[in-house]
Amino acid sequence: MSLNRNEKAAVIEDVSAQAAKSVTLALAEYRGLTVADLNKLRVDARSKGVYLHVLKNTLARRALAGTSFEVASEHMVGPLIYGFSEDAVAAAKVIADFAKGNDKLVIKAGAYDGKALDAAGVKVLAAVPSREVLLAQIAGLLLSPVQRMAGVLAALAESKGGSAEEAPAAAA
Repeated sequence: MSLNRNEKAAVIEDVSAQAAKSVTLALAEYRGLTVADLNKLRVDARSKGVYLHVLKNTLARRALAGTSFEVASEHMVGPLIYGFSEDAVAAAKVIADFAKGNDKLVIKAGAYDGKALDAAGVKVLAAVPSREVLLAQIAGLLLSPVQRMAGVLAALAESKGGSAEEAPAAAA
């Protein structure tokens, strides 16, 4: 079913608004996927904050003109599903994870920070841990020296004549 002029303008406006607040775009060819598989992909994407949409490539090019995602326009060929995310890795991760379990979804390209990504670049971006995981790793790194120092002080107190709890009692 083709869209009339007003419907096309609405689609372009919706995609432009989504692109304006997104950081990452991932493109994948969905040829051969069943409706059930596409619905499963959409549910997974929605739960992770990814805007996933099947678009006509000409409408997508018009919507992305003048944005940082315009660099991916040369890859907009064939039946594509477009994934936009505000999180730097979410769109790439959702599409790459689904593609691992379903060989009919083929990663084609993407864009991040004004740079075009090929399929390998999207997979590398998908392999980057999420923001929450990176923050937890940094917190662990910051806490590690404190824990080591506490362990050294406890071992020193034990070697001096007892446990760390007994030392204040003996001094009193």
